[in-house]
Amino acid sequence: MILFVKLFLAHLIADFLLQPNRWVIHKEANKVASKYLYFHVLLHFVITMLLLWDLAAWQMVLIITISHYIIDLVKLYANPFFKLKSVPFFIDQLLHILILYCCTFYGNLQEQTISIFQQMDWPFVTAIVFVSFPAAIIMGKLLEGMSSQIEFDHKSLPNAGKYIGIIERLFVLVFIILGRWEAIGLLITAKSVFRFNDLKESNSRKLTEYILIGTLMSFGLAIITGIIYKSI
Repeated sequence: MILFVKLFLAHLIADFLLQPNRWVIHKEANKVASKYLYFHVLLHFVITMLLLWDLAAWQMVLIITISHYIIDLVKLYANPFFKLKSVPFFIDQLLHILILYCCTFYGNLQEQTISIFQQMDWPFVTAIVFVSFPAAIIMGKLLEGMSSQIEFDHKSLPNAGKYIGIIERLFVLVFIILGRWEAIGLLITAKSVFRFNDLKESNSRKLTEYILIGTLMSFGLAIITGIIYKSI
């Protein structure tokens, strides 16, 4: 596992810390002809070798470097086909990490992968999944009758409320598992402060009640989920 951590650290350093934005722009513009693409790949090789500090590992590092070049090159040509640039970015990062994982455990890849799944905390994974989109859908159904009576006179980001709710429930769940109930109070206070101006400007009692019910319901679902997880 230490080997994987070192490989991942080298990836973070070379891909993020030591890659200027002008390199990224130049690569996107010139693709395979970009000199910075090759500087970037060479930098990956050097950083990885330095962190491993083992000349015997040069073949593995070379495989990682070549695969990194191929993945980056494919991403450069695939970028125009995606409306959201975050999609190829995350696919690119996932493939890089997968290569690092395979190189780390190439001798017992199947056994290691099976072991990870066997040791996984499935109740925790289930709790995480539930407080995300399923909880958001449940809340949407429960508040459906109220939301139709609310007139929103301000613009907001698409689905912003849903994602805010998901993030806050994840925080609440983690705080409960860690036994930090006081942190939940701080989270409620912080949300109330940010919501204060919206409620003040709208001067709508219905909107205030709607937001209050939604917030309490969101926190309630996360708290119940956390309690059930801890009891299991």
